[in-house]
Amino acid sequence: MPDGTRTAGNDWINSYLEAILDVGPGLVDDAKSSLLLRERGHFSPTRYFVEEVITGFDETDLHRSWVRAAATRSPQERNTRLENLCWRIWNLARQKKQLEEKEAQRMTKRHLERERGRREATADMSEDLSEGEKGDVVTDVSTHGDSVRGRLPRINSVDAMETFISQQKGKKLYIVLISLHGLIRGENMELGRDSDTGGQVKYVVELARALGSMPGVYRVDLLTRQVSSPEVDWSYGEPTEMLTPISAEGFEEETGESSGSYIIRIPFGPKDKYIPKENLWPHIPEFVDGALNHVIQMSKVLGEQVGGGKPVWPVAIHGHYADAGDSAALLSGALNVPMLFTGHSLGRDKLEQLLKQGRLSRDEINATYKIMRRIEAEELSLDASEIVITSTRQEIDEQWRLYDGFDPILERKIRARIRRNVSCYGRFMPRMVVIPPGMEFHHIVPQDGDMDGETEANEDHHPTPADPPIWTEIMRFFTNPRKPMILALARPDPKKNITTLVKAFGECRPLRELANLTLIMGNRDGIDDMSSTSASVLLSVLKLIDKHDLYGQVAYPKHHKQSDVPEIYRLAAKTKGVFINPAFIEPFGLTLIEAAAYGLPIVATKNGGPVDIIQVLDNGLLIDPHDQQSIADALLKLVADKHLWARCRQNGLKNIHLYSWPEHCKTYLSRIASCKARHPQWQRSDDGAESSESDSPSDSLRDIQDLSLNLKFSMDGEKSGLSVNESSLESEGSLDRKTKIENAVLAWSKGISRDTRKAGFSEKADHNSSGKFPVLRRRKHLIVISVDCDTITDLIEITKKIFEATEKERTEGSIGYILSTSLTIIEIRSFLVSGGLGPNDFDAFICNSGSDLYYPSINSDDRPFVVDFYYHSHIEYRWGGEGLRKTLVRWATSTNDKKGGSEEQIVTASEQLSTDYCYAFKVQKPAMVPPVKELRKMLRIQALRCRVIYCQNGTRLNVIPVTASRSQALRYLYLRWGVELSNMVVVAGECGDTDYEGLLGGLHKSVVLKGVGSNAISQLHTNRNYPLSDVLATDSPNIVQTTEGCGSDDIRSALEKLEVVKS
Repeated sequence: MPDGTRTAGNDWINSYLEAILDVGPGLVDDAKSSLLLRERGHFSPTRYFVEEVITGFDETDLHRSWVRAAATRSPQERNTRLENLCWRIWNLARQKKQLEEKEAQRMTKRHLERERGRREATADMSEDLSEGEKGDVVTDVSTHGDSVRGRLPRINSVDAMETFISQQKGKKLYIVLISLHGLIRGENMELGRDSDTGGQVKYVVELARALGSMPGVYRVDLLTRQVSSPEVDWSYGEPTEMLTPISAEGFEEETGESSGSYIIRIPFGPKDKYIPKENLWPHIPEFVDGALNHVIQMSKVLGEQVGGGKPVWPVAIHGHYADAGDSAALLSGALNVPMLFTGHSLGRDKLEQLLKQGRLSRDEINATYKIMRRIEAEELSLDASEIVITSTRQEIDEQWRLYDGFDPILERKIRARIRRNVSCYGRFMPRMVVIPPGMEFHHIVPQDGDMDGETEANEDHHPTPADPPIWTEIMRFFTNPRKPMILALARPDPKKNITTLVKAFGECRPLRELANLTLIMGNRDGIDDMSSTSASVLLSVLKLIDKHDLYGQVAYPKHHKQSDVPEIYRLAAKTKGVFINPAFIEPFGLTLIEAAAYGLPIVATKNGGPVDIIQVLDNGLLIDPHDQQSIADALLKLVADKHLWARCRQNGLKNIHLYSWPEHCKTYLSRIASCKARHPQWQRSDDGAESSESDSPSDSLRDIQDLSLNLKFSMDGEKSGLSVNESSLESEGSLDRKTKIENAVLAWSKGISRDTRKAGFSEKADHNSSGKFPVLRRRKHLIVISVDCDTITDLIEITKKIFEATEKERTEGSIGYILSTSLTIIEIRSFLVSGGLGPNDFDAFICNSGSDLYYPSINSDDRPFVVDFYYHSHIEYRWGGEGLRKTLVRWATSTNDKKGGSEEQIVTASEQLSTDYCYAFKVQKPAMVPPVKELRKMLRIQALRCRVIYCQNGTRLNVIPVTASRSQALRYLYLRWGVELSNMVVVAGECGDTDYEGLLGGLHKSVVLKGVGSNAISQLHTNRNYPLSDVLATDSPNIVQTTEGCGSDDIRSALEKLEVVKS
């Protein structure tokens, strides 16, 4: 067997190869021999194992099987087991090849789709491309800055920090962070308790604490899940926890009653269970509703304290990880404020890694990790985010570019046009910004002691009482504890590459003579209690120690506390040691920064974040993690060359402030400041004095309607003819008229926006009274009719059943009704006429799949509806306008050409059904159009951000703003008018339009009408990225299903169960 083969694998693989070779070539001719060997003919086990197994597969399962096979006494049984192992390896190899072929096909397809999308997007913007936009060369302007230093804008002088502080004076910013999974508290964090409570928990808590200490920041809220479960500590059930502020010298700010940083725990999901992050998806809407309630209340409180009586809205909402990104997208859309996103780890990257392992199919991966729902949440985060914050360039270049919603080349073109103030034709791309995580350094005192100097009088270096206990625990392993310590701090995971480090140390005699090796590999009680993967790594380490006789030179303590980690760094620095991170890939490398803060030079993998860290700190060397000679050479160089060691130590201590929390937060706040300020539009800085209580909102409403007719904003449903992207082309006269309308709406709003929390209702529901408008604010409950029926006749029948079921409450006025539908306002009017209903039978109309909101008019005879202008301004963020419409028309033409031929029209644009915020298409053959996910993917690749909804049994396609939806419209009603979401009841069928999943979740109650929803409707959901069960909490007590047939009595019975009506 070649020596290279023995070196390539672990010991067990070498003996494995020898055992297979011992079976001999006779097996090939044996009638009972392996089918594998018979099929492959001239089979070279050595080469096969080296090429197909050692370099390609995780060894854990194979090793476990080999141990069992090697322990078998019977030669015949042993040979049978070895033969079975051959089968397993052959199957693994076959699966790997199949996956590689599928992956190659998928990547080719993806490359073609992206190139086509980029060409089409560039063609739309090609009229005035600059030379800088046309090129894709190295000298082109970087997507993320002009240089490494540009990507990491840092304060590098006291003067610069003072300038920043002076700029922040007078600001009273409110920032909201969201991190949902795991157990989060400010003190005694249980890091490592489970897979959900790790580095992200520490990061978000420290970020919140640091931001709250910055000048100009008044309050920071970290929103997470409230967990009141007997299996976790009681502290995780506390609604509010104030974070102890960090030392912030020079940042003295005026504090207030509600200032500072807080953890706010929102109850959602199972009340008495702590559940893993994969099971949180169905409960996200419930969190969003609870968070919305908190933010509205806090904005009012802060308004009273520092806002002059006007609400202080969040300057940004920052989601951490996919689940919080999904939540932040919905919450920022509901509030119309900027969103930031940090992925921490990304679903597409994880999916790629799991597929490469070949252990699980795509369906099995999705069932275990809900990976497709996670990826869609990350895509939605790209749609909604103004800024995406990453720790390293590697995350951008190798991970985010896997997503449909981000293309570095197209992003560069869009950014160049924005700088030149040139139209991007409705295309938007989030800004990727590298801001490495910060650290708190004020409490760190670098270790200046010298082990040699301190032990002259104590040659054997017996531990002194002043030494931390962990020092004794480590030094007991060493024969000579005075030697420099090479320190590695990582869990026993194959990706951390600890075994290669031990080999490099064991096979380099000069290194062994000069240094000791300390491996801090998590905590363990016994190897048998560890996971199979961790146990396998630890056993490999122990075997290597034995093989190279490293006893007395390697420490591997079983236990350490989180509070021991600083002392471990100090011990390594005291011995003039080196810190190493040899991982195959390291997304960031926070431990490298921690080590540098304690005065340790570093050696790190060249793959990932350490490249940026060493470039900034200039305190160490990069290595190839696959090359053990490279590892040994770098370590030996730093340990042997005391001048180099001292220079690296000095550089690290000098530059470490570049990774401090104040530096991080300064960059963070400057990025937020670059975002265009957005907030609910009816709150204005120039409102002036409040209207008197006696002002009649009805008069203002009539003025609105009179002005509306001039711009065709009223009840005929016609468009104003002005899209968002064309607003700059409006005539002066039209602007004047629009300003009058807005001023009238503002005056009307002032008279009715006070006391939005007051509930109650009158005995008679008089829509024409001079009371506060709209009348829905006086209802005890609101029934939202969101049933997506086959025909208008079916919708009329169900609506009348609902009216009949609640006749008593309807007469009293305690229950009101909202129609939520994909129909246009013109179709709604026809629906009302056909059903013998009037506009005032409803309190609001959510139409065009949530892109338009109307109320019944006071003068209902000639002007039956009035539009909510501010809802349009609330949802217009990233609306593609004319550029989006042109792309959709081009798509429709292409679809017709490909699938329908020259004569048959499969999908056609409908001007009659379209509005400024909803582009509608008629679908003649629903079975022939691509599913929602394909159309959404095509638009994302072209940097067009919107929602795509098939409705009307698949015969219509509505494309609306990304922040609009029927469920978001309900949140708007809560925000605008104070209508409690928990007092709403959504009535829906068993299935519906492709936005159906958003209807049932949240604080509101839901009634599902069994049997309602045709096969045609259900077909719309067959091509989803993930099953509905991943996003619908069907076991929620807030969801009740009627019996088959769902008559009025069944509906009333369901409402009684929900305690909406009394029996």
